Amino acid sequence: MAACLGMIMRSEQEMLALITDTAKDDERIRAVILNGSRANPNAKRDAFQDYDVVYIVTDPSSFKKDPDWIKRFGDLMILQMPDEMHDPPPGDGEQFAYLMQFMDGNRIDLTIYPIAKLDELERDSLSLLLLDKDGTIGPIAPPSEKDYLPRPPTAKAFSNCCNEFWWVSPYIAKGLWREEITYAKYYADRVREQLMKMLLWHIGINTRFARNLGKQGKYFREYLEPELWDLLQRTYSDVAYDHTWDALFAMCNLFRRVALSVAKHFNFAYPLGDDQRVSAYLEYIRTLPKNAREMD
Repeated sequence: MAACLGMIMRSEQEMLALITDTAKDDERIRAVILNGSRANPNAKRDAFQDYDVVYIVTDPSSFKKDPDWIKRFGDLMILQMPDEMHDPPPGDGEQFAYLMQFMDGNRIDLTIYPIAKLDELERDSLSLLLLDKDGTIGPIAPPSEKDYLPRPPTAKAFSNCCNEFWWVSPYIAKGLWREEITYAKYYADRVREQLMKMLLWHIGINTRFARNLGKQGKYFREYLEPELWDLLQRTYSDVAYDHTWDALFAMCNLFRRVALSVAKHFNFAYPLGDDQRVSAYLEYIRTLPKNAREMD
């Protein structure tokens, strides 16, 4: 991307030096913590990793009043200040973030955090202390993925997931029968959320809940059985109605397979009746004539 924009992308070493040197030169900044994938020794390195940074500061309001100070980090492609996008702003306004995408392809997600509330700072297991001017942060354990590991479901969580999947699926069928593709796709995304949750538990069982599976299932391919991975890919479709119907039934088949395995492992009750009734309904709606006024 940087090459396309006529710029050379700064290296990780350069970026970390810039982040740290900025803090060293500013008396208001007392400590720097790096979070996320850049602090994770197991994460695959690529050009799209963000720098998730926390500046522990004495006077947060001074940073908020003068946003131009962030210009020292580089030429911005786009900036977002999420705490300014609410009306009214959330919380007390002492903690806020600058999300900065730079023209050279680098990105810094910078949180300004008041040192006065240091005892309330939520600790992330993927944290690396880059600077501590006063020794107030205390020892930080070596970065680990423990906060990012999947957790086994409770019986209620499993039941809720199954109920939501089968409850929402008829909405997709209704949208497809009416040829309202945006409506159908919206509810397909809601159903997919439950499918991905069930897949997370399925893979968690196979990996003893000891592997970080990444956001939005980005590492699922590494851990899913090839047949299930193939079926998951078939749950994605274009906007053709027949293809979207096929994708819906692929989601149902995949959900059923992994949910039954999760239920067996934890000795949970799978709602087979809901599955059978809803599945039959979906099949019926797919073949229902377009001029139908009622269901036979």
